[in-house]
Amino acid sequence: MTAQKTLWEEYLKPIITLFLDKDALIKLRHDINWEAEGDRLSNPNLSYPTYYSSQNFHGIQNGYLSIDAAITYDAITQYVVFPQEKWVREQLIEAVGGYPNRILDLGCGTGSSTLLLKQEYPQAQVTGLDLSPYMLVMAEHKAKEANLDIHWQHGLAEQTPWESASFDLVTATLLFHETPPAIAKAILQEAFRLLTPGGQCIILDGSQTSLRQATWITNIFEEPYMKAFAAGDLQQWMQQAGFEKVGAEPIFWINQVTKGMKPLPDRLENSVQVAHNLSNVLSPAF
Repeated sequence: MTAQKTLWEEYLKPIITLFLDKDALIKLRHDINWEAEGDRLSNPNLSYPTYYSSQNFHGIQNGYLSIDAAITYDAITQYVVFPQEKWVREQLIEAVGGYPNRILDLGCGTGSSTLLLKQEYPQAQVTGLDLSPYMLVMAEHKAKEANLDIHWQHGLAEQTPWESASFDLVTATLLFHETPPAIAKAILQEAFRLLTPGGQCIILDGSQTSLRQATWITNIFEEPYMKAFAAGDLQQWMQQAGFEKVGAEPIFWINQVTKGMKPLPDRLENSVQVAHNLSNVLSPAF
């Protein structure tokens, strides 16, 4: 039995394809030795989780583990992130407080938000992490063209190689709706571990409230986890991970920026003690 095509495959993709610069995409395909560069950036010890390797995200065979995904992602995303991709991504930058010196962009993809972070904070050490080596090849290519010094890391956002308190700012753009909720929660726990006390976690993604109200959006694209993401509560997930001062700001109804801060040592100790005392109160007195 043939699977029913999504609205994206049936109607939108053919229309958007008409606006793509196919010659530029073909040139990009031939200018880079994708296999060799992908191998160079790959972590040979990494095993791809099933939630990632088994899905054809956006209707592309092998999903993000595909050279075609890396080549076409920017060309297509500029048309599907409403109302304007760069403006939406800049809302994440505007949500940052202070001047972070060590920045980690999780699920960085082709590095569009990572590059904006480095441009805004040129003094900072900026790292982009992604699970697709081909997306990292594209990200590195863009960074070199922009003359930006960014470190690229192949790996899992929920299980990174860095020590605790290694970063002042951890970000993620359009990542959480592409992961199962259990993984999204694990990523937030990892972000909390990686941050210094007082550090910020800022997430740019679809508005869960809006996605619940407009289920047609989740039916347009081949997004296997978007409905589960829409049913959740990112602010609650951040609070459960230990973040404080959690809040969200809508972006033109469809998207939102959600941010939280890792408590400073005295507040962190107090919150742990409160949780311990509550546990004792609720425990049977045997």
